[in-house]
Amino acid sequence: MANAIDILVFLGGGLGAFLLGMHHLSFGLQSLNGERLRRFMTMATGKTAAGVATGIVSTIIVQSSSIISVMLIGFVSSGLMTLGGTIPVFVGANIGTTFTVWIMAFAPSPELLGLAFTAAGCFFYLAPFQSRLRFVGQTIVGLGLVFLGMSLMKEGVSPVRESERILAALQSLSATGLLSAALVALVAAMFTAVIQSSAAAIIIFMTLAAEGIITFETCVASLFGANIGTTMTGFIASLGGNAASKRTAFVNTAMNVMGSALFLPLALTVLAPVARALFPSAFTVENGVAAGIMLPVAFCDTLFASLRAVLTMPLARVLERLACKVIPAKESEKPHLSALNAHVAKSAVIACEQALGEIAFMAESGVDILESVRKLLQDAHDEETRRHVLHREQVLDNVQREITEFIGKILTTRLEPATAIRARNILRLADLFESISDEGPKIVNALDRLAGEGKKLAGTEKSQILDIHDRAEELFASVAQTRGANNRDLRERAKELKERIAAAREAQLLRIGTDDSTSNGAILATLDILNAYIRIRSLSLEIAAFNFPLFMV
Repeated sequence: MANAIDILVFLGGGLGAFLLGMHHLSFGLQSLNGERLRRFMTMATGKTAAGVATGIVSTIIVQSSSIISVMLIGFVSSGLMTLGGTIPVFVGANIGTTFTVWIMAFAPSPELLGLAFTAAGCFFYLAPFQSRLRFVGQTIVGLGLVFLGMSLMKEGVSPVRESERILAALQSLSATGLLSAALVALVAAMFTAVIQSSAAAIIIFMTLAAEGIITFETCVASLFGANIGTTMTGFIASLGGNAASKRTAFVNTAMNVMGSALFLPLALTVLAPVARALFPSAFTVENGVAAGIMLPVAFCDTLFASLRAVLTMPLARVLERLACKVIPAKESEKPHLSALNAHVAKSAVIACEQALGEIAFMAESGVDILESVRKLLQDAHDEETRRHVLHREQVLDNVQREITEFIGKILTTRLEPATAIRARNILRLADLFESISDEGPKIVNALDRLAGEGKKLAGTEKSQILDIHDRAEELFASVAQTRGANNRDLRERAKELKERIAAAREAQLLRIGTDDSTSNGAILATLDILNAYIRIRSLSLEIAAFNFPLFMV
């Protein structure tokens, strides 16, 4: 019993250290390269080769194909990438993630490397340096914990040979034919889905193979399952998302399942024999351990990922159409943010992109509200349009609240300065767009008060306000929808709008006490309408200061 407890403690502790190390390693690298990575990945929307290369490089940069999957799901959900554009990147990510296994295979002494990296990383992480050096320290500490986790798992696996019951259970899971290889792959897939790290799963199977507890062929078969199980992270990230995010997760899973199913028959007949022929010395056993066996496993992992890429790319369009058929889009507006969910918080960069997708919705809704207000200025009795303006404003209230809560959680973590600034600017933009949406109901209420006074906009007064409205709507639309707006032209239009509003206000004020046919209440209601356009103008200029459309890139 004591032996079993020791095994569980070492394996559990080693796995925990490894996963924590991967988290810190990925987070640190992502924090150091997040903004550059975001721009780099969204550029890979044209050619297939560029997309594959982007996936490989991006995964090597953050040391996690799961994080890349989450980012791609977020990019598609936010409209920054198309579903078809993500397929080459997914293919590249599957190849890039094998880089981690190569690092582990060439590590000379995991225990010493782990201690050395942890010590060096803590020096940067705990010392009073600038934040960027702290991220460097976090990255190094993460790498150290990865190696320490490997060493602990190795210590936990070694006593297994002394326990006949555990040894028999593990050896019963041996890939000797296609069916048994499929069973091994299934177990590996479930295990990887639970721990959400294909690297950790592969390292455990590699360690078992090195200790002679399972065969090399069994370890190779486990690679196929690990590549399926790792898609669970993307699937979880898509839950609660829109159709685009679910389709992206579906394509990622379908690619890996299809590749594993088609190439699994080659695991024992081609991959394992080729690896044995290329690396004969790797299977030499010293003191009961075949330490070099990790090298041919890494080779098989990379070869499998490359073969899967060759298979997947010609079928990219088929997978895209299949995803659209299996997961149809729903054209319905919800008064909450279906695109935002806690899972994308694994990546601060993609969390910002998700929020920006909702900011874009707020911008479009602001234009829609102003267009609807114009209809009411022409016909104040249009009840359907009136309800639409009030409902859309309530929706944007919810959007701003949820963006604030969502970004607030992101800002509680340590972020790269550029990402932190971007997150805070998103909060400011959400507030500005929500404030503009508030002006729609204020104009509606003023029109209601006019109607209560038995008055309505007519003649010169109506033409004047409609002209002001059109100019205000054009100003807002120009800063919310166009790219590279001309700042000089913007200022001139804003100045002219200000002058026209001032002239209209002066005309209304001069009417007080001189026109018996117009009550002061009606004049004040008209002044409130004009004041709303003053605020729309001011808020539009504040949004322009962010260069909003380019801020979305």
